[in-house]
Amino acid sequence: MKKLKILSLFSGAGGLDLGFRNAGFDITTSNEIDADTFETYRYNFPNTKHIGGSIIKLQKEELEDYYDGIIGGPPCQSWSEAGRQKGIDDPRGKLFYEYVRILELIKPKFFLAENVSGILHKKHQDALKNITDRFSDVGYNVDYKLLDAVDYNVPQNRKRVFIIGIRNDVKKNFIFPSIGLFKPNKTLKDALSDLPNPKPALEKNKSNFQNHITDSNQVSNNEFMIGSFSTIFMSRNRVRGWDEPSFTIQAGGRHAPLHPNAPKMKKVEKDLFQFCKKNIDKYRRLSVRECARIQTFPDDFVFFYEQVADAYKMIGNAVPVKLAETLGVEIKSQLFAS
Repeated sequence: MKKLKILSLFSGAGGLDLGFRNAGFDITTSNEIDADTFETYRYNFPNTKHIGGSIIKLQKEELEDYYDGIIGGPPCQSWSEAGRQKGIDDPRGKLFYEYVRILELIKPKFFLAENVSGILHKKHQDALKNITDRFSDVGYNVDYKLLDAVDYNVPQNRKRVFIIGIRNDVKKNFIFPSIGLFKPNKTLKDALSDLPNPKPALEKNKSNFQNHITDSNQVSNNEFMIGSFSTIFMSRNRVRGWDEPSFTIQAGGRHAPLHPNAPKMKKVEKDLFQFCKKNIDKYRRLSVRECARIQTFPDDFVFFYEQVADAYKMIGNAVPVKLAETLGVEIKSQLFAS
């Protein structure tokens, strides 16, 4: 069977793309505006035509004549529960419509769009209906579901919305995979127990690694952000134990969860926790590679950056690879099985 061709939009470092590649798809073309991700993406996807720049400027002449599917996660800041929740009134929220524009140009058999759980907030219900209606208007049978990555072979609680559409002439409804496929849930022990101790970042959180390609006796990108912890960070316990899944890996090193070797933080008062003083040396942020492991990136997936913060951003913005792979396998089975 020939490889099924995918156009990736809002590709970032390529978590969603790697999952679909693992599921047997060929990511032939990708598009991303964030130049900080380009070296990482091109190194890990050397056979993909990677188009840098805004999706707004992306034209049909730059694309191939046919793709079997389009995948991508439009920017989520405008829908985030932690943000201002402007939704479709934010220019970043409007990028959903650019996704629809490309979809209408190409008309693949399916599409997948990923976003944060905040898009389901009551204040966004009209905007979400507007978005799904637009997908329907250009010829797709659309469904969406809130998934927690921990139910799909990922050692992390991470809730995200996946919108999947099947072209009307295919006459199929996508059935989301069962949450019972991957029991018991993966834990931090499963993800991290064999990793060597990481290095602290250099002064001003510069990377330790010149080219980020290490020899066979090392693990690439195994370094962690240094510096103080904000009052927001100290407002909650940020430690999960070895036998638990991780907290959500966010797109910022300052908010990275703490390593499970540390004791749970102690509540002092409302919105204020503190470290256990006799174990103070055990409190450190998860390293770049540890976060990548929790996002189910393999160790041979190398991240390129000068500032360690940029690595956390790339990894935190990605779709967990194993979750993406599960969805890719289901789409391939339901739509392309001979």
